[in-house]
Amino acid sequence: MQELPVISSIDSNNSKIKKPSWLRVKLPIGESYKHVRGLVDTHQLHTICESGNCPNMGECWGEGTATFMILGNICTRSCGFCAVATGRPEAVDWDEPQRVAEAIHLMKVKHAVLTSVDRDELKDGGSIIWHNTIKAVKALNPGTTLETLIPDFRGITDQIQRIIDAAPDVVSHNMETVERITRQVRIQAKYRRSLEVLRTLKAGGMRTKTGIMLGLGETKEEVIQAMEDLVANGTDVLTLGQYLQPTKKHLPVQRFVHPDEFAELREIGYRIGLDYVESGPLVRSSYHSEKHVIPGIGRQLWTAEKLAV
Repeated sequence: MQELPVISSIDSNNSKIKKPSWLRVKLPIGESYKHVRGLVDTHQLHTICESGNCPNMGECWGEGTATFMILGNICTRSCGFCAVATGRPEAVDWDEPQRVAEAIHLMKVKHAVLTSVDRDELKDGGSIIWHNTIKAVKALNPGTTLETLIPDFRGITDQIQRIIDAAPDVVSHNMETVERITRQVRIQAKYRRSLEVLRTLKAGGMRTKTGIMLGLGETKEEVIQAMEDLVANGTDVLTLGQYLQPTKKHLPVQRFVHPDEFAELREIGYRIGLDYVESGPLVRSSYHSEKHVIPGIGRQLWTAEKLAV
């Protein structure tokens, strides 16, 4: 079976870093994939699976799940890692919340994930559409658990509070990288502001989650420090995955992190105090996110693994 291409990166000596064997992924096929593809097209929806060139799209769509991206597919920010288009977004579509809710209903999924582009040009940062979409999804799909992967809303508390008031099961906001290289990776974002967003969400009673990409030039010590910062700010769930350069215009991969190192960081994360750590080369924010809803299950699995050794 064919594999999706991953662009090789350039090291400091201008020589190509070869993609390792553990980063091979399969092209999306199958009836379940076609069914999700049809629903997304019919309801004129955007997914981060497509816009973000996610390597797990074939697996997730093949199982009948997808991560929906609301508020369009054009972002007002220009992060150096992200494949989503940057520019002037279209007008807000106030009918979008109901369309998303109906698509999730037709898919009959047990767990759904919502994310969005950044809409810094909007006075409310897009938080009203966010609130309305969460409410619509919950109303039409009362048996479906819901994760929301939100932007930082520039740290504006009232906008974050709209997410809390809508009460999804999990609220995720990605740190993306360690503090030292945040400005390089997320030009308009701030490391400490993202921590504050997570702390505000936790104070509002939310189960909180974040994600960090590896391979952008961070050190292991910096990743561990980021984990400690997350625990100090009440974060429950952490995903760690390999950064893959989406195009030659984006930040290059500095190194491909071996699966053993991902396993080691998972172990460290649990020992530091995180409740669930998902760590591996192809892990992305919404990968296996249905498992991240239940408090304590990650640590239970980790403890069982230790006892089985």
